[in-house]
Amino acid sequence: TMKFTKQNFIFLVSGIIIYVVDIGVDFWVASKYFYLGQYSWSILILCFRGLSSLITQIFSYEWFKNDWEGTDTGKLKWIFLVHLFQCGIFIRYWFALKYGWQAAFKQSSSGDASKPDPPSFIQKQAVDVVTDINMLRIFKTFLETTPQLFVQIYILMEQGKNNFCQYAAIIMSFCGISISAVDYQVSLRKSLPDKDEFHVLPKLVYLFYKLLTITSWILTISLITLLSVRSSLILLIFLWICGFTWTLKQRTTFCKSKKMEYLYRTVVGIVLIFTFFNIKGRRTKVCLSIYYATHTVVTLGILFVYMFWKPSLIKEMHFTIVSILTILSLVLGIIFLVVYYRRFHPTAYGRPQACSDEADGKAGQNDRVEIGRFQNFIMQ
Repeated sequence: TMKFTKQNFIFLVSGIIIYVVDIGVDFWVASKYFYLGQYSWSILILCFRGLSSLITQIFSYEWFKNDWEGTDTGKLKWIFLVHLFQCGIFIRYWFALKYGWQAAFKQSSSGDASKPDPPSFIQKQAVDVVTDINMLRIFKTFLETTPQLFVQIYILMEQGKNNFCQYAAIIMSFCGISISAVDYQVSLRKSLPDKDEFHVLPKLVYLFYKLLTITSWILTISLITLLSVRSSLILLIFLWICGFTWTLKQRTTFCKSKKMEYLYRTVVGIVLIFTFFNIKGRRTKVCLSIYYATHTVVTLGILFVYMFWKPSLIKEMHFTIVSILTILSLVLGIIFLVVYYRRFHPTAYGRPQACSDEADGKAGQNDRVEIGRFQNFIMQ
């Protein structure tokens, strides 16, 4: 099941381009707000960027340290310096391009079985490095991209004005969420033995499920924020506490150190504010139903508040359009969710024999500490 194709390589290159463009758009939008004297928005956008960068660098370096344990310490010092200057993701993209090119092009064209590394090993290397990048991008998506999308939509709704940089930021946010969600699911499928490839139709269904439910929830939070910033903050903090508590109850074992595990649980709590993820690879039909039922109740509740208790605010914005978009995206998102789980969702997660150190050794993969880092990651 672990095969890195030419299509995967093209998506990898596209992901790099979008990542770089996204950085440029962030600084451009922040500078625009700073120039207009809206310093709070500028600082907030830069804070999202800085926080997501810091968290991803910490996890990226920790994974390098785990994978290269017992190797040359000089390499680790160099890797540490690169991550200290917030450029660790580019090192990972370099390895991804290197191994991805070998797996997708050189191997398929030559088919030389006499080379030191067997085809399965090269394919495994390419899949592993790309999977690590996709895990880091999930962190970035929900620490930076999704909150920025919320901020931009809130500004549009509050001020009633729009400009090109706001639209650019919103478009880039949607692109970032889309690519991250699909690539994450592709990596998950590759990590599960005996599962079908993630074809075009399942990708689209999964993409619309995630995008529509996240969009509806962001619009709802924006409406709550327009009513009261304090109420919005209280809700977000409460949701994070619930998500963090759930990770504690699930006893996640993603990281080797306790400090890193608590950092991981903290980040997963933030992820769970915006969308549901299965953090232990178990059946979570009840939890999933409760999660989106709660979102539905809160969404309908805030719309009723506007209609019956805050009619004055309705006149200040295009409430009809916003409410229709909120309800429509929620309903369609749940429909796609049901279709995805009925037709396309893998029902069995990570088998022990597929992610054990013994199986790793038999496959000839000795460079990584364990084959299944993704097996312990947040799963859907």
